[in-house]
Amino acid sequence: MIQEVNTSLTEDGEALSFWGADIATKRAAAAHALLPTSMVAEASQKWFAAYTTPRHEKAVVRQLDARHVESFLPLYRSPRRWKNGCRVTVEQPLFPNYVFVHVGGRESVKVLQVPGVLSIVGAGRHPAELPCSEIEALRSGLPQRQFEPHPYLTAGEKVRIVSGSLAGLVGVLLRKKNQFRVVLALDLIRQSVAVEIDVDEIEPLKQ
Repeated sequence: MIQEVNTSLTEDGEALSFWGADIATKRAAAAHALLPTSMVAEASQKWFAAYTTPRHEKAVVRQLDARHVESFLPLYRSPRRWKNGCRVTVEQPLFPNYVFVHVGGRESVKVLQVPGVLSIVGAGRHPAELPCSEIEALRSGLPQRQFEPHPYLTAGEKVRIVSGSLAGLVGVLLRKKNQFRVVLALDLIRQSVAVEIDVDEIEPLKQ
């Protein structure tokens, strides 16, 4: 009997000072100050990578959700066979030990207080911001394609995806049997993902 296990994973503005500002700057700042708090907070938020305890990624996401912190944990399906012979399909983190969080500077402490979070990836004591375009492209594009983890690559023929939901991303072109795949690398966390793609969706990256 085949069983399938599916896991579904379901801020404060400040008054601005006008000292020494010209009229145009005052008007712009005043307009910004009148924006709803949620819009101001959202504009200040960035994507970061939280490093977690092994096999605690999903638990971390649940804790972040309870704290109203936006997160992103891409999962992929992997077939498994238990010792009793039962075959199941499980969902596993695409980038083991990493959960992406969308927070402002003040909220980084809130993330570090979550059980299972060891650190936020960065240089020294300063968290390193991830390119928003990369994270948003992965969020919207991965559900529409077949994908799987892939060893991190630093060399190979580079191509740019020119169409579809992943357009604009750059990766390394591979061929597996009769299918093409582009390996997309997240350099900050040294992780990669191999995405199936049609040859007419890519172009060589000009040196």
